[in-house]
Amino acid sequence: MTSTPIPVAVLGPNGRMGSEACRAVDAAEDLELVARIGRGDDLDAAAQAGAEVVVDLTVPSAAKANVLWALDHGMHAVVGTTGWDEDALAEVREALDRNPRLGVLIAPNFAIGAVLAMRFAEIAARYYESAEIIELHHPAKVDAPSGTARHTAAAIARGRAAGGLGAVPDATETDPLRARGAVVDGVHVHAVRLRGLVAHEEVLFGGVGEQLTLRHDSFDRVSFMPGVLLGIREVASHPGLTLGLDGYLELG
Repeated sequence: MTSTPIPVAVLGPNGRMGSEACRAVDAAEDLELVARIGRGDDLDAAAQAGAEVVVDLTVPSAAKANVLWALDHGMHAVVGTTGWDEDALAEVREALDRNPRLGVLIAPNFAIGAVLAMRFAEIAARYYESAEIIELHHPAKVDAPSGTARHTAAAIARGRAAGGLGAVPDATETDPLRARGAVVDGVHVHAVRLRGLVAHEEVLFGGVGEQLTLRHDSFDRVSFMPGVLLGIREVASHPGLTLGLDGYLELG
């Protein structure tokens, strides 16, 4: 006897990621796409359709309100929209405190390879004096640095702290044009926006006489769909707020 498919609503179904997510959910036998909510559509359509999981693939300015709405209506949320700050995350946590059985996954990247690269970066960070990140995306991306780069920088910072390392060495005294990029958790991050790219990241580690480079490339947004589907299937089993798909994987 087969189980009842999980009813899913996709917010942002007309975007690049949203359209792929709709196709992936449609093709999955254990999931059912019950609502597609585009810009200007009434969110209540998701509730009326009986959605249990809302997938938010919209824009940073809308994502927080969408997640809070989903929680207030008893729905889990899987979020690929980046641009979250601590204040917004605090509001989500407060809403989850009122709805302790619900789960929210906010993932900066749903590609399994990208998640593994972030974990590998944390492991490697303790062994190298220097670390920098180059993230490369299409020019329509609205935020920089990317959520993936921020998540990776945080992982590197954890690894360096665990290894007892101090600040990354950098003798730069003046940088009026910000050539050294942004500094996220003590790690320099350089953002490239170039036509023809999708989502790519290089993590560079340097030690005496050697360099280690970790690189992940998503050439097509279909690469994100296994992670999106994993999030939909697992979110109900992980109440509370989870930041990063690695929270659903057994990566140690």
